Amino acid sequence: MASSTRVDLDGNPIKPLTICMIGAGGFIGSHLCEKLLAETPHKILALDVYNDKIKHLLEPEHGSPTLADRIQFHRINIKHDSRLEGLIKMSDLTINLAAICTPADYNTRPLDTIYSNFIDALPVVKYCSENNKRLIHFSTCEVYGKTIGSFLPKDSPLRQDPEYYVLKEDASPCIFGPIEKQRWSYACAKQLIERLIYAEGAENGLEFTIVRPFNWIGPRMDFIPGIDGPSEGVPRVLACFSNNLLRREPLKLVDGGQSQRTFIYIKDAIEAVQLMIENPARANGHIFNVGNPNNEVTVKQLAEMMTEVYSKVSSETPLEVPTIDVSSKEFYGVGYDDSDKRIPDMTIINKQLGWNPKTSLWDLLESTLTYQHRTYSEAVKKATSKPASTS
Repeated sequence: MASSTRVDLDGNPIKPLTICMIGAGGFIGSHLCEKLLAETPHKILALDVYNDKIKHLLEPEHGSPTLADRIQFHRINIKHDSRLEGLIKMSDLTINLAAICTPADYNTRPLDTIYSNFIDALPVVKYCSENNKRLIHFSTCEVYGKTIGSFLPKDSPLRQDPEYYVLKEDASPCIFGPIEKQRWSYACAKQLIERLIYAEGAENGLEFTIVRPFNWIGPRMDFIPGIDGPSEGVPRVLACFSNNLLRREPLKLVDGGQSQRTFIYIKDAIEAVQLMIENPARANGHIFNVGNPNNEVTVKQLAEMMTEVYSKVSSETPLEVPTIDVSSKEFYGVGYDDSDKRIPDMTIINKQLGWNPKTSLWDLLESTLTYQHRTYSEAVKKATSKPASTS
């Protein structure tokens, strides 16, 4: 564990915090818990409905000193639990990671999506504001919607001008599709809670930081359908493609995989979050893009790269036809729509926290797919080799 003489970016000693982490059992929460327990003296009140991804932190390993005195798990659904305010009051800082955040869900379950990402977050903001507690709220890069460039004529040279596609926290408009494109319910709910938090800061002095993640990927992301998640479930792109690779199925490219995305390694992103936690004077009142503009690919290129990397880490030859095209309607259902590009401007986070991502796309895919292969390949082999049941 870190010594007590740790200092922030301005040379001031960092005091140990009690952190109320809502959604601590998820992909981001589990990595953040690991890092804080390993490198800081902070205590964590871990709130979630599930704790599978942080079990290793809650159960002391045989013969090793326990971390259990620095992390407490509270099985809570924040929708309806009277303990929430008390846990926020006990903490110096609340980090809200709770969200429905997979496109397959927010395209087909827009009501749940709006409730989960706006209504359920209201008490969290209210309790932080009323009790003068700092809040780090996780939003999404989806709040930007489509780029200005996507509305220009296909052959316009302005489409190549970064002014029309690089996304800036304090300047870019938020452009969503029409109401019947229900996929935007997630972005809209997230934008509205951002506006509420910002207003609480302006009118009632709430100390807040808003994080806009740009495709954070790495080990423990989402689930593999039928293994540690519902067999009919559709996770986000990394886990979807991993599932196909593990099962030796072609990777499904929605609408040809032409959308462009940037991807950042979870471990790089978590470093940025730790800087926000420990430098409130530099982070409060700010919205931060957290992504890696150097790792931009089309979804089709991502599929090709993952096929190549997986072949290397698993020693399996790639399929002769590694990808197939599917329509968004077939894959996600009616009402799907998408943003064209998502490239984060990094000026604000760089200026305030001096942070830059480090890991290349190839390296982060190699590390992640090594984990996926090691964790899931045997279970998938077993699941796929079972004889079909006879009625």
